[in-house]
Amino acid sequence: KVPVLILSFFQHALNRGVRRYHVAPVLCQRAKVAMSHFEPNEYINYEKLEKNINIVRKRLDRPLTLSEKIVYGHLDDPAKQEIERGKTYLRLRPDRVAMQDATAQMAMLQFISSGLPKVAVPSTIHCDHLIEAQSGGEQDLRRAKDINQEVYNFLATAGAKYGVGFWKPGSGIIHQIILENYSYPGVMLIGTDSHTPNGGGLGGICIGVGGADAVDVMAGIPWELKCPKVIGVKLTGKLSGWTSPKDVILKVAGILTVKGGTGAIIEYHGPGVDSISCTGMATICNMGAEIGATTSIFPYNERMKKYLGKTGRADIAALADEFKQHLVPDSGCQYDQVIEINLSELKPHINGPFTPDLAHPVSDIGAVAEKEGWPVDIRVGLIGSCTNSSYEDMGRSAAVAKQALAHGLKCKSKFTITPGSEQIRATIERDGYAKILREVGGLVLANACGPCIGQWDRKDIKKGEKNTIVTSYNRNFTGRNDANPETHAFVTSPEIVTALSIAGTLKFNPETDYLTGADGKKFKLEAPDADELPKLEFDPGQDTYQYPPKDGSGQHVDVSPTSQRLQLLEPFDKWDGKDLEDMLILIKVKGKCTTDHISAAGPWLKFRGHLDNISNNLLIGAINIENGKANSVRNALTQEFGPVPDTARYYKKMGVKWAVVGDENYGEGSSREHAALEPRHLGGRVIITKSFARIHETNLKKQGLLPLTFADPADYNKIHPVDKLSIVGLKDFAPGKPLKCIIKHPNGSQETIMLNHTFNESQIEWFQAGSALNRMKELQQKSS
Repeated sequence: KVPVLILSFFQHALNRGVRRYHVAPVLCQRAKVAMSHFEPNEYINYEKLEKNINIVRKRLDRPLTLSEKIVYGHLDDPAKQEIERGKTYLRLRPDRVAMQDATAQMAMLQFISSGLPKVAVPSTIHCDHLIEAQSGGEQDLRRAKDINQEVYNFLATAGAKYGVGFWKPGSGIIHQIILENYSYPGVMLIGTDSHTPNGGGLGGICIGVGGADAVDVMAGIPWELKCPKVIGVKLTGKLSGWTSPKDVILKVAGILTVKGGTGAIIEYHGPGVDSISCTGMATICNMGAEIGATTSIFPYNERMKKYLGKTGRADIAALADEFKQHLVPDSGCQYDQVIEINLSELKPHINGPFTPDLAHPVSDIGAVAEKEGWPVDIRVGLIGSCTNSSYEDMGRSAAVAKQALAHGLKCKSKFTITPGSEQIRATIERDGYAKILREVGGLVLANACGPCIGQWDRKDIKKGEKNTIVTSYNRNFTGRNDANPETHAFVTSPEIVTALSIAGTLKFNPETDYLTGADGKKFKLEAPDADELPKLEFDPGQDTYQYPPKDGSGQHVDVSPTSQRLQLLEPFDKWDGKDLEDMLILIKVKGKCTTDHISAAGPWLKFRGHLDNISNNLLIGAINIENGKANSVRNALTQEFGPVPDTARYYKKMGVKWAVVGDENYGEGSSREHAALEPRHLGGRVIITKSFARIHETNLKKQGLLPLTFADPADYNKIHPVDKLSIVGLKDFAPGKPLKCIIKHPNGSQETIMLNHTFNESQIEWFQAGSALNRMKELQQKSS
């Protein structure tokens, strides 16, 4: 094994350019292999994974799923940890942390507040969220560097001081960079973005979290996760024709809905897995966030090995081969639920509008749209994003575009292309894909998130104008892409987006319908075919990585007290030991309330490092049940209606505590912890809902808020926006013990309901200390 590993290491160093490597010995004893080329002294520890798995398997005395192997293989104390799926909280030791620039600001501000000198695990920052799509890649990147110079400088210097690698703006989307450089079979990685599960395409357990969770791991503290259930998706048959990996997750989303995966890991298995490319598996795992899943994962196989080799990591593949029995599920393992999909029968899908789980076969969408009154003319088609911007995705889209060009056609709709990384951009430029996509009418945007997260300066419509767009993105919530609530956004595969953009209408089915060429002759598009990986090596493009220095203690990190973009954090107040009496209701939310509704992205991204400024977007997208309007709530003290943030600030100024009442799956979507920081900063104390999305519930706990759920969901109807609420019994707050809520109506009558919670003992300590960060400092002071 060792000679092969040495040979592959130097072959790839020569092929791809030595600048991408630290030339250092990575082998000693049993093939000691670095986790990443960028961290040559941080090694993959499959021996520890194996040891922990064996301890747990002996204790549980049953076959293990792949998810269980990797999760339990990272337990802090595998011998004593209580393990029950869906019940117990696990204390875990993730291998690494990744942060995108919008969430990294608050994560690093919190880490600075911790007082620790350096991160305890390999960590990286990725600049991808702050680049607005306007004119095209180069121009947009230049403008972003200028506008966001203060934030980029903060992140670069904070990374240098605390030992965090820094990927500069233009390097690409965090999840593509992770797949290309950091994910590997068996890794446990947490990232401050909800689509971190993308790394499951390389057989890793990659989980999206809030910044406070990232701080725990960077501080070397065991990270808590409720022991996930495991939903098995058995794939049979084989992908072919127009059907793509994206159609697998679009189908699964239609089956499980936006909350069906909550508290569970989605584990794909079965003979159909081998017909999917590694990057295709990543696509499926990425969009698993849209069904609420903790993460998603595929078993290690030859497609992953091929991808590792092509991205300069044949040494990792060789090591994974040795430990493969731990990187696949045990025979006879049991899943909590099983879904079976025959890939040979799966048809191309398109989901939407306004929710990613409204699934339709592409063949039906035109008729459904006409029946529902959705616009059928497509104004813009957009391909790329962290979900679908691989070399294979771009190749399949180019294969469709090339056919149209051969018949003298270009896109009827506007058309944009977002490369997932600088490596993808450079390679598709070299291999001609970008040229074809431009010729068919496409505009190549920067290597960044762009329109997928609302970073889109859209000019072709006015706000309020009803229109349709089709994307290869992952989310399509109201107003997410362009801040227009009348934009009907549909998500599908890149090749279907390309075909529909050429036709210009939802009524086109590329499997059966004909287009008319420039010569007047009809023709049918053939199903696209493209290489999953380039025949030559990947072109790495420009060098966009900043290594942290060995000693960053002398590095200065500047946060100006007058900055409008960055603000050092002040600790939240501790619990005063009393019940929460007579809280006002800031808003009773009607229907879907995602993190986009709670803390909008788009133009607000520029304030992600300034808690007070970004709090001006608190719940401005949520619908008030009292009047059916967004950002209009009654001020209970003045009886005047006004914006939600202004009302919250007024209550805070008057020293009045307040609560929010929500519906099902409150906080679904992004991992953004600002949706928890903002209500806490403006005086909120309690969020009461029918149910929560996993990440948001944890984020609320981390910031010292009480996320509570109705013991009887029908009690949602008992609370009116003009009522006052009291949470009593907090002195006896304990795991598994419901809390009592007294509803006080304006006429003097009262009702009592019970509220459930999922707090464990340490999480109750977060509440009592005022936040998880406050509790961390208390423990540091005790130990010193």
